[in-house]
Amino acid sequence: MSEPQTDDRVASTLEELAQLEDPKARAINERHGNDYGVNLTKLRAVAKALKRDPELARQLWATDDTAARLVALLICKPKEFTADELDTMLREARTPKVHDWLIGYVVTKGPHMEALRERWMRDTDPVVASAGWALTAHRIAKGTDDGLDHDALLSTIESQMSTAHDRLQWEMNTTLAQIGIAHPQFRDRALAIGERLEVLKDYPTAPGCTSPFAPIWISEMVKRAEA
Repeated sequence: MSEPQTDDRVASTLEELAQLEDPKARAINERHGNDYGVNLTKLRAVAKALKRDPELARQLWATDDTAARLVALLICKPKEFTADELDTMLREARTPKVHDWLIGYVVTKGPHMEALRERWMRDTDPVVASAGWALTAHRIAKGTDDGLDHDALLSTIESQMSTAHDRLQWEMNTTLAQIGIAHPQFRDRALAIGERLEVLKDYPTAPGCTSPFAPIWISEMVKRAEA
């Protein structure tokens, strides 16, 4: 039997995802701003069966269906995108899960991460700017942050985080925590900023998980590292 044409594979993938739709999963996801109802383990299995397919990935992305876009991000080849294509995709990725997967599974795996980090950090759209901060936190966590002005980052966080858009605030807070964890010389300042601003202090945290409140997060991770 011959392989189906790519357009047929788009239709069949959408149909398969529709069959995996779970109303309970959708209700949970919608509480977090997402609009898909497919269990992610099952969605990953769909992507695994499709294998790497950049052209199919582009066509699935073009459907504007969130579950299809998540599959697209799993089967694409990150190094084949231009910086401008990734910029366009980020601006189209208005659900948190697509936004996060695009950054974590594609942008950080390709050659344009630093150029996009710098571009997005300056953007006036807070959701786009949050991607720049996410990439900044990624660099710090990976220990590849030589050349970053940590003092300037902390000053920006100190002056802007408490009133920032939710997604931007989250990534600024992540950057704050990563600076405090990775760099002892900035730890006291990072802890002080977190304590003073109290961002995410009351964030609900499941048992066994670390609070995203920066002072708790920093202290817990440093304690683990020193154990």
